[in-house]
Amino acid sequence: MSLVKSLTVFFLEFLETAALALLFFALMYLLAFQPHQVNGSSMLPNFIDKEYLLTNKLSYRFGEPQRADVVIFKAPDNPEYEYIKRIIGLPGDSIAVKEGKFWVNGQPIDESSYLPLTTHTAAGNYLRSGQEIVLSANAYFVAGDNRTNSSDSRDFGPVPERNIVGKAWFSYWPPTRLGLIKHDRYSFRTTSAFDVSPVTPR
Repeated sequence: MSLVKSLTVFFLEFLETAALALLFFALMYLLAFQPHQVNGSSMLPNFIDKEYLLTNKLSYRFGEPQRADVVIFKAPDNPEYEYIKRIIGLPGDSIAVKEGKFWVNGQPIDESSYLPLTTHTAAGNYLRSGQEIVLSANAYFVAGDNRTNSSDSRDFGPVPERNIVGKAWFSYWPPTRLGLIKHDRYSFRTTSAFDVSPVTPR
């Protein structure tokens, strides 16, 4: 009889531990972290097709999105889909595409910390070549790292802040990609040939 009682106690304790563990992971999923899969090649070379990430959903509850952050957001034209892109412009910024580069607030940006030097940025259906737009409050301009194969703000326009799910935080599959995701910043370059030192972004 004592054996049956011991097994019953063990089983109940196991169920209690399992239930608490499930509750913990459910809360973490709902409040803090959410898994996402990268679909397609729009973020090459920094993120590959079928790569699995954890998105930090708390990042922007305690801080503001920054330039060059990699974010997951609900697509403005279809909220059922979630995209991964890089922030190029913040609310109030002016954005243009000229000479194969993004220009932010009248200056070309240097993205060499996370993109190959040969990267060419073309205009799109929304942001046309040479056109300048100014982002409204709570609107962000995003772009894929694979500029020749990405549907982003150049085509569908700015992303409202309410659409941002969170910040790409940790890569866990495939195992070769395991690790925290680095969020490099771009720098501003003056247009003068005599002064090409970076200017600290606001």
